[in-house]
Amino acid sequence: MSHAITLSFRPAVVADVPAIVPLVESAYRGESGLRGWTTESHLLDGQRTDPPAVAAIIEAPDSMVLLAESNGALQACCQLERQERAGYFGMFAVVPTLQGAGIGKAVLAEAERFAREVWGCEAMRMTVIEQRDELIQWYERRGYRLTGEHEPFPYGQERFGIPRRDDLRFVVLSKLLTVAA
Repeated sequence: MSHAITLSFRPAVVADVPAIVPLVESAYRGESGLRGWTTESHLLDGQRTDPPAVAAIIEAPDSMVLLAESNGALQACCQLERQERAGYFGMFAVVPTLQGAGIGKAVLAEAERFAREVWGCEAMRMTVIEQRDELIQWYERRGYRLTGEHEPFPYGQERFGIPRRDDLRFVVLSKLLTVAA
């Protein structure tokens, strides 16, 4: 019998960086990422992020890392950034062994709620590596739509990872954030 995980949400502080970086790395890279379905290991080697990059997100204006915890343990996180009338959603990570348990849906819903209710955003935008069909479909099932826009992959900047192929680029997805009824 499985039990639903009860999550609490809070904005990260710089003291959370040592917990956030390994979570993000475990979800996107390496052996542990292969246990979940959101890994980029087949596309990229190297790091996904590092402590200075995460601290910069936390400390930047109109930016935050949203944490999802259960009984004090970090289960998931995402980056949120206010960009005019839209929120930007990124650096989304769920503990690989917990992926598929509904945590990701809950985090995305909380991120959308925060962007809409606290920041007054009308839409949420994100970029996803074009080759990640399964992940794009997951977002589409949650109301996101491909905008037709593309952004280049930052080749030559190893702090974002070491590409295993030369045709990577990002697609932009967007969703209108309607007021809950």
